[in-house]
Amino acid sequence: MLVTFDTVLVANRGEIAVRVIRTLRAMGIRSVAVFSDADDGARHVAEADVAVRIGPAAARESYLDIEAVVAAARRTGAQAVHPGYGFLSENAQFAAALQSAGIVFIGPPVGAIQTMGDKIAAKAAVSAFGVPVVPGVSRPGLSDDDLVAGAEEVGFPVLVKPSAGGGGKGMRVVTESAELPAALVSARREAAAAFGDDTLFLERFVLNPRHIEVQVLADGYGAVVHLGERECSLQRRHQKVVEEAPSPLLDEATRARIGAAACDTARSVDYTGAGTVEFIVSADRPDEFFFMEMNTRLQVEHPVTEMVTGIDLVEQQVRIAAGEKLSIAQADITMSGHAIEARVYAEDPGRGFLPTGGRVLDLAEPQGPGIRVDSGLSRGSVIGSDYDPMLSKIIAHAGDRATALRALDRALAQTAVLGVTTNIEFLRFLLADPDVVAGRLDTGLLDRRSPDFRSATAQDADLVAAAAYKWLRAWPQPVGDLWAVPSGWRMGPHAPTTYRLRSGERTDHVHLTGTPTAATAVIEDGQPRSLSASLAGDRLAVTFDGVRSDYVVAADDGQIWLAGAGHTVAVEEVREAPVRPDDAHSGDAELTSPMPGSVVAVGVTDGERVEAGAVVVTVEAMKMEHALAAPVGGVVELLVAEGDQVKVGQPLARVAADAPTAEKEEL
Repeated sequence: MLVTFDTVLVANRGEIAVRVIRTLRAMGIRSVAVFSDADDGARHVAEADVAVRIGPAAARESYLDIEAVVAAARRTGAQAVHPGYGFLSENAQFAAALQSAGIVFIGPPVGAIQTMGDKIAAKAAVSAFGVPVVPGVSRPGLSDDDLVAGAEEVGFPVLVKPSAGGGGKGMRVVTESAELPAALVSARREAAAAFGDDTLFLERFVLNPRHIEVQVLADGYGAVVHLGERECSLQRRHQKVVEEAPSPLLDEATRARIGAAACDTARSVDYTGAGTVEFIVSADRPDEFFFMEMNTRLQVEHPVTEMVTGIDLVEQQVRIAAGEKLSIAQADITMSGHAIEARVYAEDPGRGFLPTGGRVLDLAEPQGPGIRVDSGLSRGSVIGSDYDPMLSKIIAHAGDRATALRALDRALAQTAVLGVTTNIEFLRFLLADPDVVAGRLDTGLLDRRSPDFRSATAQDADLVAAAAYKWLRAWPQPVGDLWAVPSGWRMGPHAPTTYRLRSGERTDHVHLTGTPTAATAVIEDGQPRSLSASLAGDRLAVTFDGVRSDYVVAADDGQIWLAGAGHTVAVEEVREAPVRPDDAHSGDAELTSPMPGSVVAVGVTDGERVEAGAVVVTVEAMKMEHALAAPVGGVVELLVAEGDQVKVGQPLARVAADAPTAEKEEL
């Protein structure tokens, strides 16, 4: 049977929309993109055959607007909708609305979404099919007293979990019975705020837990197969960061058993399409696994499964939704080699993983055998605070795990997003960890190692390269009038061209003299060092102290971004510090936004005097709030208002410090 769809709408954005469109194009199917005002001109819009605006930037008014998405499908003649992941992908109301409109939802039946979306109902369903579940207390309507009473039977430590939602919200690990009542109160409050449902249940907390999931495919004729497992234990605050296939933990016997359990999970709800069954496995007892939940959609980490099996999961989703039978049997599926994926986020690991943003000034993405990049980025993309901060995924496939790890590290070294701070350096730091290299993983490893990470500060060569970039741009081409070029020429010793540059915690002067082909560089009061440099478009070549470095370079908003030598740094030219006593106001303070977002609260009025520690402005991005307090007492000058959109580093307020009070001499 052949696919009957000629037009499919992709109800998503970013890298997953681009990835789905790629398969639709290969299948000869017309693709329809939807976009918000924030994504006008985004890569997924450019790559689709047709694009439809569905609303303003806010997700609830665009990508989460069921009526708008269904109307776009009708308007463009789409016979089916692929939801990607996130947004409406696991929304039973959306699937039902499409069904009512006569449009195929490329996903499972409404009933399967509803059952697996309720963790208590899901555990009951899979238990009936003999799938092992974590011992616990999980029935509807449990009160706090019921949970406290049941905890003693389950045994401590216990994990408090909300029945609705995910992402770690509302989850609490409780080690002693005395801590449980308070944990239940806070968990209910957080679950209600995040999901509109405060239903809780308990599970025994598995020590040294590893997160292992199994990919399944099921058609409408009763056939169910699994495509092996993925290891997803490297997580930060319950959000996956690095995933791989297969897991380095499981032996062949356990792999077969966990795969069969995943297939039974799918059968328990008459599942169709692609889905993922997640299990918790103790690193201490790798032959024992327990069902956690089922994700009724494509997973972010699906590429590693595709790389080791050679099966296009999106193509399989489309074919199953069109009514085709699975063309592959379990015996046909084999895993070849090893694949590892790293998620690139717009976040600053050196500042507590705060979300970042900005305009992509330039972009470098790796290529080569065994390397795959799933990306929604293009030059000029604007990364704001309206959506998830994941930008792309870098995937490496090789014959064995050690080779795949090395290949992924090399690929990350070749990846750069100029204009936006990312977690790439942290990913390389994590991949080099001895426990990660050895495959000794657990879900707490990343959080334990995060405090040891230090963001790279520009090295001498980077600072000189930034200075050389500014210097070269000041040279006329071709060189003409001797007095018009910044060579430092004059009667007597040459005068240097000086730049005061800052990168991270480092601020230094760089003094340049000579010509681009024969120059001298001095950092602060150090020794003169040889320099030659050339600039062609966005490519900067610098030979400093006899060592050549090649950079991709871009400048915007006072910052110079340099990508080269396996890292990306931002260097900013800063004004000289005041030298006259009456110009210096060392006690004054400027509050700047630590992340791009919106001002959700202003705690003071313009011109008001505040004490040190008073909250002046609160910025929100990606559902994370950051309150900025006055570091000194003084008078506030507000530079923003509630509702304003702000960029990272943008000044929000200034505090003119109180004049120091002279101490009276004691007589």
